[in-house]
Amino acid sequence: MNGPGPTSQTFISQRLRLHYVDWGNPEAPPLVLVHGGRDHARSWDWTAEALRRDWHVTAIDHRGHGDSEWVSDGNYAVSDMVYDLAQHIHQLGRGPVTIVSHSMGGNVALRYAGTFPDMVRRIVAIEGLGPSPKRAEEMRATPYPARMADWIEKKRKAAGRSPRKYDSIEAAFARMIEENSYLTEAQARHLTIHGVNRNEDGTFSWKFDPHLNVWPVEDVADPFIHQTWAAITAPTLLLYGAESWASNPVHDGRLAHFTNDPQVIEFEKAGHWLHHDQFDRFMATLRDFL
Repeated sequence: MNGPGPTSQTFISQRLRLHYVDWGNPEAPPLVLVHGGRDHARSWDWTAEALRRDWHVTAIDHRGHGDSEWVSDGNYAVSDMVYDLAQHIHQLGRGPVTIVSHSMGGNVALRYAGTFPDMVRRIVAIEGLGPSPKRAEEMRATPYPARMADWIEKKRKAAGRSPRKYDSIEAAFARMIEENSYLTEAQARHLTIHGVNRNEDGTFSWKFDPHLNVWPVEDVADPFIHQTWAAITAPTLLLYGAESWASNPVHDGRLAHFTNDPQVIEFEKAGHWLHHDQFDRFMATLRDFL
């Protein structure tokens, strides 16, 4: 980092103490960074460092992630995360805000943008639309009772499972590299250092709640999601990695549910974390859009 790092702050949302980092420059226009599942706010450090001179940048840790509290029952609904984002922006006391988001965080941010269209100036979502129509159809091919039974079994197993322990920070670092081979060693080390806690016995564990591996059986109905996307009025940029598992909405039909004509850009030689995989191109694209 070229300058002083961010300060750690907290806010309360539905009785949970949630964490965010603030990169200063409070007189500048507000820009909120929203990370993806099993990630953390500090994964945005490179982006925040590049934008902090022109924006008042904050990055939240979702509930159950990073340095935010875990929910007591281990159930994480997207609607609660939308509330958390709304609460963070409300307590900033600024608006409209610009949002840059990734994956699960993009899913959350787009719902916020459709729910409070007057509060969003511009929004960027990296692979944030959730499962493709094809994937959703495949999942729903299994009858709901069977899926519910499977969910209960997975939740029961999760309740008896302790967070995975790594003997050293190097072992956790190796797992990070294994998860995303596009990362440089410097990126992977930074993400690992900020993504683990040290246990009392000297081992290391990821900060995120293991229950995040078990998602609810069903989200809200598709028509409600489509209504929310259609309600977004802010200029919208949707980014995709050509080598990611995520489905491009230009090809799967989901773009038709937006009424504000989003811009969609696909990055070659990039996977799901394209903001890490192609950082320079990502920042050039982001600056052009902002």
